[in-house]
Amino acid sequence: MKITKAASLADDLVGQFEAKILSGTLKPGERFPTEMTITTDFGVSRTVVREAFARLAARGLLESRRGSGAYVAEGARYQAFQVTAAELRELDDVLRLLEMRTGFEAEMASIAAQRRTEDDLAAMRACMDQMARSTDMDASVAADSAFHAAIARATGNPYYLRFTDFLGIRLVPSRRLYLRTDSPRSHAAYAKSINKDHMAIYEAIHAQNRTQAGRAARRHMEKSYERYNALKQSAADEGVIEAG
Repeated sequence: MKITKAASLADDLVGQFEAKILSGTLKPGERFPTEMTITTDFGVSRTVVREAFARLAARGLLESRRGSGAYVAEGARYQAFQVTAAELRELDDVLRLLEMRTGFEAEMASIAAQRRTEDDLAAMRACMDQMARSTDMDASVAADSAFHAAIARATGNPYYLRFTDFLGIRLVPSRRLYLRTDSPRSHAAYAKSINKDHMAIYEAIHAQNRTQAGRAARRHMEKSYERYNALKQSAADEGVIEAG
């Protein structure tokens, strides 16, 4: 993906203002500096400033007031956490997200083991069957995401499902990065490996063994981390870190 200089400068500007909002340096209701002030202080063009403001507004961090200027949105600090597809271009970003997700998945599987129903178990089995039949990346990704969503649903806590949906959408670029080939053999090997992990999680949830379910889910995420870290090392050895 080609990134223009203006887009890169806008990224930097968004990052700096977002950091100020998160730290409380810029408070809800406070006025942003004027375009002219920002162009002078940061050495960027008005086009870059307007692009940065548009992105901040899209994230719910900025609101424009006609004839008055741009202000930090009320409640902006509660909306500032975002993980966008654009942020997952590099393997380091994927690894950070997987690291954060490990504890979440382990606890989710543990709770699911305690609360799961027969319908939940049937949904998990269906996802594993779908994964076993998958012949391309999109089918593998869909089955993988659905399995984790089934575990989230088994917790009986809607916030687990909502956050899993949030994470699943953002992990699709990382899977595309890992599954760089259209070879049916590669996809079959990938599906078999993932399904083996899923089966371990499923069996623990079926047995209502919270400790084992959490351990199996943690190991599943750790293995994903190891795969992407190996890919990073391989790319480094070749002198190239690929972008999605």
